[in-house]
Formats: sequence, structure tokens, C-alpha cells
Amino acid sequence: MLPNSRCIEPDYQVPQFNVVADEVEDFHDRLKGFKEYFHPCFQRSESRENFLLYLSGQLSEVERKSIEPMAMRVDGATIRGLQRFISNSKWDEAQMLDIYHGLINEDLGDRHGALLFDETGFLKKGNDSAGVARQYCGTAGKVDNCQVGVFCAYVSSYGYSLLDKRLYIPEKWFSNEFKERRSKCEIPEDQEFKTKPQLATEMFREIASKETLPFSYVVSDSLYGNSSEFVDALAERDEFTYFLSVHKDTRCWTSQPRVREKQYTYRGKTKTKTVLDKKQPQPVRVDELAQQINPYQWYRFKVSEGTKGPIVYEFAKKRVVLSNHGLPSRRVWLIIKRTVSDEPEYSFYISNAQKSTRLRTFAWLSGLRWAIEQCFEEAKSIVGMDQYEVRKFRAWHHHMLVCMLAHFFLWHLKIAMGKKSTGYYGIAA
Repeated sequence: MLPNSRCIEPDYQVPQFNVVADEVEDFHDRLKGFKEYFHPCFQRSESRENFLLYLSGQLSEVERKSIEPMAMRVDGATIRGLQRFISNSKWDEAQMLDIYHGLINEDLGDRHGALLFDETGFLKKGNDSAGVARQYCGTAGKVDNCQVGVFCAYVSSYGYSLLDKRLYIPEKWFSNEFKERRSKCEIPEDQEFKTKPQLATEMFREIASKETLPFSYVVSDSLYGNSSEFVDALAERDEFTYFLSVHKDTRCWTSQPRVREKQYTYRGKTKTKTVLDKKQPQPVRVDELAQQINPYQWYRFKVSEGTKGPIVYEFAKKRVVLSNHGLPSRRVWLIIKRTVSDEPEYSFYISNAQKSTRLRTFAWLSGLRWAIEQCFEEAKSIVGMDQYEVRKFRAWHHHMLVCMLAHFFLWHLKIAMGKKSTGYYGIAA
């Protein structure tokens, strides 16, 4: 029997972010109160003070929020003090995340919340920062010299916030050629190469196991949706519904194909393998399947409000059996989204939602990933998420964590002060 979270179809709208720090009279007192939650996470009073100064700099009106401009702006801050704080001081990051997630639960927690997984790039000019390489950068929309971070965010009817982060270290960084660079960047010796889906899997398992935050859904783009390791990890926890984007060349069957056991000889030994039964159809690509869907099965939904008005797509769904190396694997919903135009563009998703799930719910879920993109945009434009000048592995994680906290603090002000939203995203109830 499925848990209640898998049997209820919510339909909430996500509020927009609309807080400006200088509109709050007792802003600094509130910020000091927020900082005090994290006192046990620092060994020294100097670090606690620099934590507040760094937060203050990120939330200030200074245009560029790297260390030097922030130190020049914030009373009591020094360039060397902030540099030591971010790059060298010891924090209990695990404890900070536990406290942080508890605060998120207090303000944003909702049993119909969702975890969102995505990555974002940070353009870099040099080659000395941890994990920097020529790789695809979503920020630039092309291959460029950058660092890439994999993030998890939380979204609910109350708002959204980043939850956790991992720095992606390209595989070549673990070769002997990069040994000196690894040492300079202080990448831990026990650090191993992990793909982006593996980093996301690690974060999901940690967050789900702690049970600090309530959620029912997991949403991601195709990099993670096409990772069998990531999907397997989600499938281990059947109390959650996943909604994952997949590539257009993902293959499937519309009905369960028959398989059989076939014997073969390898190095003189008789072995057995599972093969597709004779005369069974080959799996089809999901973009080919989309062309076969009857017009009757397409429904039109508004998924958000854009600057030029409602953003509308057409949706269809179909039960399919996914192909894994030419053999049937899991049975899922295939959801197809297309633009409303003479030459529509298609997007494809898979979900383990129960059979009775309405298409409207899938359309609603397709709009939720917007929230993590907003987290990136707001954290970069408001608190300087992409304006750091640190090179060390630890410093990158420290900076990103404080950015996450600063962004959430603004959401807290919005909620604590009862500030109304100017608009919402998501299908209207």
C-alpha cells in the first residue's frame, strides 16, 4: 500500500521572491538573531564575528560582493579577516546544515514540498581554482572555463531555498598530472571522482535519511533523469514521487515485452543471459512515440506567468516500460510536453506516480523546477554567489553555504513580516 504522500495530488502555487533588505527597519538586529543559531558551529569568537560580517556584506548594497569590496563596505570587517574566515577557518558544516534545514522547515516546510536537483556554472579566468576546467557552463550556454556546482533546493507553497551543494571535480583532476593543483587547492586526499548524478544521489540520500524536511516529490533535469544510479536511489524510497526530465532518445515500450533466457559459451564455460524474446518489437525513442499520440490525448495547461502573459504548454501521458540496454526495466509514466506552435518543441519526463495520477498534476510538477533556477538567479544577483575569488576546495563550500544562508534569510524576512507576494508561479488552483 502506498503512503499518503503518494496518493494525494496537491496543486499549490509557488510565491515569488520580493524582499529588499533596506525596507526592513530592524534588519541588522534580525540578522544578528539569525547568526546566533550558528554559534556552536564555530570554534572561535573571531569566526563567529566574521560570519556576521560576511553575511552583512552579501546582503549590503555593494555592487560587487567579493571579499575586498565587502570589507570596504562593512564596519569592522577586514580583507585579511574575511579571507581567513572563508579559506582557512574551521566550521562544523554538517552541524550548520542540520540547523539550517531546521530553520527552512520552520518557514517553508510542507509535506507536499519537493526536492529539486540541478547544476550551475561559475565562469573563471585562471586554472588554479578547485575543479576548474573547460566544460559545459549553463550560465554561458556553452563550453567555457568554469567551475560547476551541483545543488539541491527545496520548494513548497511558502517559497524556495537552496539546501545543499557539491563542487563537481572533473575526472582529469584526479590524474597524476593534477596532483600539484589538487594539493594547492587542498582537495581532500580521500576525495574520489564522482559524476554529477552521483553527487546528487549523495545529497538525496543524506537529506532523506535525516527526515528534517518533509517532502513528497523529487524533480530534476535530464542529466539526472537519465542516470540509472540516481533513479535507482529514488526508487529505493517509494514514499516519494519523482518527476524527472529525460533525453529525447530515451527508449521504451508501450506494453511489457517478453524476455527469455539464452545460453552461450564464453571461454569454454556455459553461461546464461536474458534477451528479448523473438518477434518482440524493439523499443522506440520517446520523441518518435510523441508523434504517434492522437490529438484527443493532448491537454493544454498554463504552467506559469511570464512577462508577456501566461506561459502555456500542451501535455500528454502514457504508461511505458523503459529500456535499459535493450531490455525492459521499470514501468513508469511518460509525460510529454510541447510548445503551442506550428512547429512545437518537445520535452519528456518520467514519473513513478501512481496509475490514477491526473495529467494536471504532471503539468504542475513540470513547473516546479523553475524554483531552483530562481535560487541561482537570485543568489547570484543579490548575494554574490558567483562573485567569489577563492581557490581552495573548502573555501568554495564555505562561500556557497553562506550564500545559501543569506538568500534564505531574505525569504525568512518575507515570511516573518507577512510580506505579500506580487505574483505566483504554477498552475492556478
